[in-house]
Amino acid sequence: MPFNRVLLVKPSGRKGLSFAFDLIPLGLEYIAAYIEETVEQVNIVDLELDRRTFQQCLDTYHPDLVGISLSATEHNQTLKLAKTAKKNGAVTVVGGYHPTAIPDTLLSHPQIDIVVRGEGEQTLRDLAEEGNPENVLGCSYRKSGKIIHNEDRPRIVDLDSIPFPARHLRQYPYKSADRKTDCDVLMMSRGCHGLCSFCCEPSMSSGCSRCRSPENVLQEILEMARFHEYKPVSVMFADPNFIGNARQVERLCDLLMEHDLDIEFGALVRADMMANNPHIVRKMCKAGIVKFEMGIESPNSHDLQSTKKGVAIRSHKQAVKNIRDNGGRAGGTFVIGLPNQTEEEIKLFPVYAKEIGLTAAAFGIATPFPGTDFYSELDGQGLIFETNWDHFDEMHSVFKANHLSKKRIEELATYCMAKFWNIDTFIDHEMVYQKRTLRKKPAVDFVQERVLNLGFMANNGTELQKDNFDQHIKTFLEAYVDPRVEAYTRTVGVHEAIELSKFLRVLGSQKIQATLNLDGTAVSFVFNTTSDRVNYIQVTYGRVEDSTVHLEVDLNWLAKPSVANLIKTPAYLFKNNVGPKKFWNTFRLLVAVGTEVVASNLAKHK
Repeated sequence: MPFNRVLLVKPSGRKGLSFAFDLIPLGLEYIAAYIEETVEQVNIVDLELDRRTFQQCLDTYHPDLVGISLSATEHNQTLKLAKTAKKNGAVTVVGGYHPTAIPDTLLSHPQIDIVVRGEGEQTLRDLAEEGNPENVLGCSYRKSGKIIHNEDRPRIVDLDSIPFPARHLRQYPYKSADRKTDCDVLMMSRGCHGLCSFCCEPSMSSGCSRCRSPENVLQEILEMARFHEYKPVSVMFADPNFIGNARQVERLCDLLMEHDLDIEFGALVRADMMANNPHIVRKMCKAGIVKFEMGIESPNSHDLQSTKKGVAIRSHKQAVKNIRDNGGRAGGTFVIGLPNQTEEEIKLFPVYAKEIGLTAAAFGIATPFPGTDFYSELDGQGLIFETNWDHFDEMHSVFKANHLSKKRIEELATYCMAKFWNIDTFIDHEMVYQKRTLRKKPAVDFVQERVLNLGFMANNGTELQKDNFDQHIKTFLEAYVDPRVEAYTRTVGVHEAIELSKFLRVLGSQKIQATLNLDGTAVSFVFNTTSDRVNYIQVTYGRVEDSTVHLEVDLNWLAKPSVANLIKTPAYLFKNNVGPKKFWNTFRLLVAVGTEVVASNLAKHK
């Protein structure tokens, strides 16, 4: 009997680095579009954003088939969701990289009826039409107590034949990092020719890459612009290797430049392709594809060889240069905690990231995902000690390394983030951004972005390292002290990157000190200004003695949030500014801040 009412579910448990590129359940929207004409109704719920309980969703839609797309960190939650769905009489289907890699493990749980391996569009459509998995390619299921694996389904060759994702079924406003701009996601290709040992893609695509025609992609982009009512949109190309087919990407750029779209694109790319195709990088930036994430992984050739990365180190710097020269955002990811890495090597990762000119970097802990060569190798040696799938999030150490403990690897991830994401990095980003915008970043916008960054790190740190969060704050603080900040800001004036003219005129010559204190660990930020420039910014241990204004923040409210700590914050902040002179300087600072905020609001409402 065919299935008529299908509910597709994105669980709420996605954590770790990769979730940043996985906000929107694009795979479910593709499946919904593919089966929409086959079933009576199809709905998509994103439990990350839906305010209803899962039971309320089931009561609303009464599905006879519930499909859940999951990653490793959603394994445990998916089992709970599937159990609830079964109690409500639905057949349960799971799919994605994780189920494709371990169908037997998932089918060992009675609440999981069917696993869809590989691409899901045609498989789920056949399943809906047939009403059972017995003759459906790509399905694994139980029969008479035995697990059956049907033959693999061939990959879809003609990607242009796939309907565009069912964006019209979205029930939630997806927003980019600024929480104001709409965001979206699309794919130009599937698969990647790379065979990185730690990546799930080779198990899905076997090194085979397929590409949509540029004309087909443009048609979807124009439809997407209409969907967002031509408002500004931040869009990520979620291809594993966007520039895998350079000629097709170049053609898409030519087509995009024929249209005046208020869309800023980002893409996941390989460093070697970005290094070897400078003219295409130039075209991408002109066409609005300006944010790039590259798998740098490591500055050490032995790490790249052991992980089968297939990229020479010399490509890193050239790729970044090509991006920066055209005003693009050069982002890179690093893998720390590989079996043979040492602490000394890992501590050089953020240094290398700055040396090659990255304007953004992430440092993820090496995680062996099922289906990868990395997992098979470590599992075969009995080195994977973690059994809780929640911790397979690239933020926890889950296997025994040769030189470092689990605790130290996780602390080093925090160290690397702090060493890279210092003030000089933010200023450098704005200097590169100016090449494209030809204007300075408004000071209020810059501060708001940093507050969002801080909130993002705090929220995720609390969630991912909640058992040891105070130690991670201390590690972050200690790593943040860096003489390169002063050297950089003396050479590259902050006032050249950020619009501070009104603020500085009111503030005048000051030496403002902002101290962050946590249980005796104090780190100070010193801002030396005149009426028209910022002479330098210094990040140092302890406190300087000759500051004109001294603000102090007790970070216990972050490590140990409470109403009492929050109430004490304002008094603690200004406790060092007693006396007429410091009071007057503090007053000037507050007036300067107020002037800047008012000017910013007026500019936005013109």
